[in-house]
Amino acid sequence: MYKHVSKFAVLALVLLIANPALGGMVPSKTAENQSLDTREADLAAIDQVVSMEGVSEALAAHGFTKDEIDSRLANLSNEDLRSLSQNLQQIQAAGITTQQWTYVLIGAVVVLLIVLL
Repeated sequence: MYKHVSKFAVLALVLLIANPALGGMVPSKTAENQSLDTREADLAAIDQVVSMEGVSEALAAHGFTKDEIDSRLANLSNEDLRSLSQNLQQIQAAGITTQQWTYVLIGAVVVLLIVLL
């Protein structure tokens, strides 16, 4: 009985592994319809975030100057620039804020009180 089950399992695995990947055509990222005004708007949105106090300090701490940041942004393709400007809200800074430290401290005190009581 186990011989038949193991043969079936091996056959099923071979068939699954041997199955070719089904791929289709994927359109390329094109930004041909993006105007110069749109590119400038994207750069302005990104520049607004980069010029924020915490962001500029973090970039400076990593050795990036304002001119270097501007040159790197200018070298981005239209689609990369558009993607970055649309996803600025998803970018998270490294580190923990004072409010988050407060929550951690409150949680630690609550856990300590539960353990002691």
